[in-house]
Amino acid sequence: MAAEKTMAEVGLEILRASQSELYLNLPYLDLALCALAFLPAGEVTLTLATDGEKLYYDGAYLSDRYLRSRTGVNRAYLHVIFHCMLRHLAKKQGRDGALWDLACDIAVESILDELADSYPCLRGNGAPMRRGLYGDYRTHMKVLTAEGIYRELLRRRLPEYDIARLQREFFEDDHGLWAPESREQKEQSDRQDQKWGGMSERTQTGLETVLAGRVTGGEAVYEQVKVANREGVDYRDFLRRFAVPREVIGVDGDSFDYGFYSYGLRLYGNMPLVEPPETREEKRIQDFVIAVDTSMSTSGALVRQFLSATYSILRSTETFSTKVNIRILQCDDQLRSDTAIHDLRELEDYMDHFQLAGGSATDFRPVFTHVEQLRAAGELPGLRGLIYFTDGMGIYPKKRPPYETAFVMMESPTFPVDVPPWAIKLTLTEPELEEAVQPRPLEDDEPDLSEMPIL
Repeated sequence: MAAEKTMAEVGLEILRASQSELYLNLPYLDLALCALAFLPAGEVTLTLATDGEKLYYDGAYLSDRYLRSRTGVNRAYLHVIFHCMLRHLAKKQGRDGALWDLACDIAVESILDELADSYPCLRGNGAPMRRGLYGDYRTHMKVLTAEGIYRELLRRRLPEYDIARLQREFFEDDHGLWAPESREQKEQSDRQDQKWGGMSERTQTGLETVLAGRVTGGEAVYEQVKVANREGVDYRDFLRRFAVPREVIGVDGDSFDYGFYSYGLRLYGNMPLVEPPETREEKRIQDFVIAVDTSMSTSGALVRQFLSATYSILRSTETFSTKVNIRILQCDDQLRSDTAIHDLRELEDYMDHFQLAGGSATDFRPVFTHVEQLRAAGELPGLRGLIYFTDGMGIYPKKRPPYETAFVMMESPTFPVDVPPWAIKLTLTEPELEEAVQPRPLEDDEPDLSEMPIL
């Protein structure tokens, strides 16, 4: 017992020394470096582990790591801190655990390897394999986020041997405490996620203001926390901005007095004093244009995912009208196809037989020219908006059209994209598209009007 206690004390001293050294070199991480309480691991882990509130450490592991490389302890400690700052713990739910753990480790180690170029206290092995892997992933994403790397790992379907090799290369800490099991643990995890979200936002603010341009190597940290702090986009609500008011069959809860309705039922049995209105005004999409960039720089898989999500939202009863006038255009440097959709059956048939047409350079102007011709011919009389799915690299029209236009991109483009000032630039992630497709549950105090009887 005495030996175990001594080893725990040695491990604590090593962590304290590492914390002090990192604080002196990376002062913009001061809040994060002091946010975890240090506790001996016991049976929790043989390395390092965190639940977002405590850092569990194994004294023997830290002692051996320190003897081999003092900078190795600094990297391991900061590795755990970055997991918390980028909120990797809470984002694990619903994902493949092994691939998500690996993606998070690669993302965090990419930051540490970039910082190591400026800070000797974080020097690592500098394996050429790592640099090659980072360069490979950066051809598909601007910032090496865990979410982006996770999607690449899913897409590539690497053999188990290659997955295990990457896990050995990037392993630093135990992720066993990331997935809460009980309701209490889930609530605690949510609170910790909010706390780390606040720290991450303050770190971003500090790098943008007080420490702007004065932090050596801070760009790697800034890019990651900026992406992590980006507010999520509700694609379902975004689509609704292109809808128009119209009457639909259904109960209008806002203009119906439930007091008189309930009073009549109590007084006369099954005879309400008032009946609920049989129609209500809702915003539904009718005239609408979806344009797809089919140039060589746009991934066919992403196009299909975007169209599938848009299709799932449009076909929902709260968005899609019985009769619509939707045009789906495909264009690279010239218009390749124009498909008219008038009802749900045609939309479903289009998705079942969808094929990309094109593969040249990108020019957005032919789409807008064609839409103007359709409007002049009276085929889109009530056009409210156009959504253009693209990577953003192409020739934009100079003149603003008489309808709202949004250029939608997946993640952050590899190169800076400046859309015209009159257009909307919307950057989506795959999780945001997946969430938009899911039906929304009713709130606890929200009545289900779909089950309200009309007598």
